[in-house]
Amino acid sequence: MRLGAVVLTMGDRPEELRALLESVARQEGEPVEVVVVGNGAPLPRLPKPPGGLRTVELPENLGIPGGRNAGIEAFGPGGRDVDVILFLDDDGLLPRTDTARLCREAFAEDEKLGIVSFRIADPDTGATQRRHVPRLRAADPMRSSRVTTFLGGASAVRTAVVQEVGGLPDDFFYAHEETDLAWRALDAGWDIVYRADLVLHHPTTAPSRHAVYHRMVARNRVWLARRLLPALLVPVYLGVWILLTLARRPSRAALRAWLGGFREGWRTPCGPRRPLRWRTVWRMTRLGRPPVI
Repeated sequence: MRLGAVVLTMGDRPEELRALLESVARQEGEPVEVVVVGNGAPLPRLPKPPGGLRTVELPENLGIPGGRNAGIEAFGPGGRDVDVILFLDDDGLLPRTDTARLCREAFAEDEKLGIVSFRIADPDTGATQRRHVPRLRAADPMRSSRVTTFLGGASAVRTAVVQEVGGLPDDFFYAHEETDLAWRALDAGWDIVYRADLVLHHPTTAPSRHAVYHRMVARNRVWLARRLLPALLVPVYLGVWILLTLARRPSRAALRAWLGGFREGWRTPCGPRRPLRWRTVWRMTRLGRPPVI
């Protein structure tokens, strides 16, 4: 079970990036080869992990999905040089040395396992934010379970999934790209699991720190619905999220950006439409998260 890792960086966290690479180098078992992608930024000098280091310097920022797709392709078409790719945030850290080994064992033992989502914990407090538990019942982050989406910067994806259903949606740039890939993987029969024992340390942050957050979240949610939901569920899904957004009482500026993104999602191309099969919808419902929320 050959493991690779893709790390995306904007070049503004060199010390954190080096610490992450050192934590990858400390993993038990066969060394993990790493691809570091400079997303529109030159890369600093980096330590070479025992498994080897490949680098990609993109001339412009392609966004999170575009950058990670470039990292996948650095392992050959569809990532064929490895069996599983770890996606790790450049300001994250693997605090345990057995994470790679546990990943190998999980994928080797279950041939239908397509994606594993790690638990993200604050390095100082050990707390896991509710939004980092990829299910509706998120009160207990220490409970592992099957899920319907995953955390992009703390995850492992079998490359056979990418080769079968395609990579992350480049045009999304930021937000919901993992859910798009997850839904396509579920529709192809793959399983997704949240593993509380696979931990990535990452400082507690708010997603709204990104200037484009509200617009991208709204636009990409519309794109996600248009691309993948059966026609009957599109208005239900988007109606639920309109109500949830209003219930959160965003600021006037945030609401204006969100509404602009929502309109943009309807007015711009979203990519090819491949609606989920109804049996996939039912499967997601049985897993506790029907694709209407």
